[in-house]
Amino acid sequence: MLAAVGRGQRLDRAFSKAAVALAPRERRFVQELSYGVVRMRGRLDYLLDLEVRGGVGRLSPIVLDVLRLGLYQLMQLGGVPEYAAVSAAVESSRQRGQERAAGLVNAVLRALLRNGTGVERFPDPATDPAAYLASWGSHPRWLIDRWLARAPFREVEARVEVANRVPPLGFVPFGSVAAAVESIEAASGIATLAGRGSGALWVDHLGPTALLAAAPGFIQDPGAALVGRYAHPRSGSVVADLCAAPGGKTLYLARRARYVVACDPSAPRLEVLKHNAIRSGLPIGVVQARAEEPPVMDAGVVLLDVPCTGTGTFRRHPDGRWRLKPKGPIELAQVQARLMQQAARSVPSGGLLVYSTCTLEPEENEDQVRRFLERRPDFRLEPPQGFVLSDLTREGFLRVVPETSGFDGAFAARMRRIG
Repeated sequence: MLAAVGRGQRLDRAFSKAAVALAPRERRFVQELSYGVVRMRGRLDYLLDLEVRGGVGRLSPIVLDVLRLGLYQLMQLGGVPEYAAVSAAVESSRQRGQERAAGLVNAVLRALLRNGTGVERFPDPATDPAAYLASWGSHPRWLIDRWLARAPFREVEARVEVANRVPPLGFVPFGSVAAAVESIEAASGIATLAGRGSGALWVDHLGPTALLAAAPGFIQDPGAALVGRYAHPRSGSVVADLCAAPGGKTLYLARRARYVVACDPSAPRLEVLKHNAIRSGLPIGVVQARAEEPPVMDAGVVLLDVPCTGTGTFRRHPDGRWRLKPKGPIELAQVQARLMQQAARSVPSGGLLVYSTCTLEPEENEDQVRRFLERRPDFRLEPPQGFVLSDLTREGFLRVVPETSGFDGAFAARMRRIG
């Protein structure tokens, strides 16, 4: 899995392929180990670099991944004895054809046991906050520098800490929250209201499969659910979701709309959406189409959940932080601007365009929408009326920030066409 991620494959897809035949207990362990190593890669590599003569840059990818796996078990998995973690790493290097590196693996891990792996070995946050957050906080240095240029250290530190926690399971019930809680608890789970007006639950002690068997609904983080609540289509309206797969926001909106046309260019991702639409019984039609060429005209509400850098979802997709490049926000902002101009063509006079992302970067969020409104004076920002959302900005944007909400990051702008 780590080798596949190193080649550019998404971690969730690599895990799904590799762990399909594992028993549930093994699957949980493999997920904790693989996701944990990717999540804490920056911290692991900093420590390894202290003990590897010449630095980790001289190691082959296989040996480096073996060392990361061994060190993660030593640092984070208290249930794995130290001798077992070291022995398994040495044996793994041999099994992977790295016989000559087995001694190095053994020496490096034992040196770390002697010298320690605590925060005292990392840069001092008082004198070098960026280096501390990049190494101990396990994020790319360029991204830390970017965030520190816009926010104080404590705010960025809190963001990094949230991104390094294993996220809880979010769930939106189709029916009443009370009935869903009762069903989940009867299935030996624990359900609590996530709050902030999302209508979502946090669920513990049940995996996704068991949860969906226990209660009718769909898996969705409360941050994403807030986008659906913010969109707030009129009851009985027709909605076009132009970047729909895998379909969480489609399902949220379909609970209120008369009909939702869900569009996406990816056939495999649409299969997941089709399955969820059939399971829900909600009025959803699925169309394979690109958002640049919307197959719908005059929909009352057009949702454009654009491709983005995803910096608000690093806790759920830890590999995203390492795939992202410094030019990513600017390059994606150009794509988003083009998509928004095209999507606007499907919005009739009086209709709504809802633009949304799961990123925290201003070029893709507020700045993007302001530029659009400057080019299109026939649209105006119109936040929903009649209920309170604690994550609304003064301008009327929805801005969900992980470090203050505990949810995945999300942004949305609700715009009415007036011309």
